Amino acid sequence: MRVLGIESSCDETAAAVVEDGRRVLSNVVASQEALHVPYGGVVPEIACRAHLAEAVPVARKALESAGLTLADMDAIAVVNRPGLIGSLLVGVSVAKGMAWASGKPLVSVDHIHAHLYAAALERETPAYPSVGLVVSGGHSSLYHCRTPIDLERMGATMDDAAGEAFDKVAKLLNLGYPGGPAVERTASGGDPKAVRLPRSWPSAGAFDFSFSGLKTAVLYRCKGQPGAKGSGQPAALSQQDTADLCASFQEAVVDVLAARALEACLARGEKRLIVGGGVACNGRLRARLEEDARREGIELLLPAKRFCPDNAAMVAGLGFHLFQMIQV
Repeated sequence: MRVLGIESSCDETAAAVVEDGRRVLSNVVASQEALHVPYGGVVPEIACRAHLAEAVPVARKALESAGLTLADMDAIAVVNRPGLIGSLLVGVSVAKGMAWASGKPLVSVDHIHAHLYAAALERETPAYPSVGLVVSGGHSSLYHCRTPIDLERMGATMDDAAGEAFDKVAKLLNLGYPGGPAVERTASGGDPKAVRLPRSWPSAGAFDFSFSGLKTAVLYRCKGQPGAKGSGQPAALSQQDTADLCASFQEAVVDVLAARALEACLARGEKRLIVGGGVACNGRLRARLEEDARREGIELLLPAKRFCPDNAAMVAGLGFHLFQMIQV
C-alpha cells in the first residue's frame, strides 16, 4: 500500500511517498530557512505564502521521484494539527484537492504523533509498544505508545519547549538562526561543567518539562540580575565564555530530557524508547540517550537524522496505519 504524505505545519513544505508504512520511496522537503533568517525566527505570514508557492510542485516532485503517479496512491495523508493555522490550511487544501481529483481517501495526521512514528521508518524491528519522546521547536512531550495510533500523553512542556529554548539562547548570544544547530556547534568547544545552570523538575511524580527558568538563567548570565549594577548591558563574553555557556546550557537540557524519558520507561514498564522531533538531531542528546538506555537495558530507536526535522515521510508512514484502521 502506497501513501502520499503532505506536511506544512510550520516552515517546511514537504511531500513523500511511503510504501506499507515503512519503505520510503521519496521524501522531498522545501526549506524556508533563508526566508526567516533575517527575522531570527519563523514569520507565519511569510511561511504561509511560501507554502502556497511550493506545495503543489513539491507534491509533484515526490511522486516523480518515486516513479509513480497520483493514480498509483492508495491514500493521501496530511497533517492537520498542531501548527501555524495558515500553513496548515495550505497543506490541507492541497491534499483535499488531490483527494477529490483522484478519488483517493484522505487521512488526517497529528504532527506530533508523526514525529514519534519517524523512528519506525525504514526499520524491520518493531517500534511498539514503547515510550516516545518528542523534542522539537514547539513541543517537548512524552507518550506511552502502545501502537502507532494508540498513544497516551504522559507529560509535556509547561512553558518553553526544548527547541524553543535553544533558539532563544542562540538569539541572546547572537549565534544566528536556526538556534539549535548554532548552539550545538558553539558548545562543541566548551566545557559543560563550566557554568552552573538550573535543572527544572516540575510536577513531582509526573513527566512534564520546563525550560523557561533555564533560559532565564542564561539571560541573567549574559546581562546580569535585574537591579544589579550593570544589569541590562550585555556582558563581555569571550569566545570561550560563550562556548562554555552553550555547552552548559545544552547539558542542562539533555540532563532533563534523558532523565525524564528513562523515568517514563520505568514507570510504564517498557523496555523500548523511541525519539522524534528536530532536536533529536542534536549529537549530545543522541549520545546521552544511548548511554543511559544501554545502562538501563532499554532499546533505543532513534530516527535517521533526515527524518527528525519536519518531513512528510513520517506523515505518510503513520497515515498508512490510520488508513488501515478506518478500513477495518
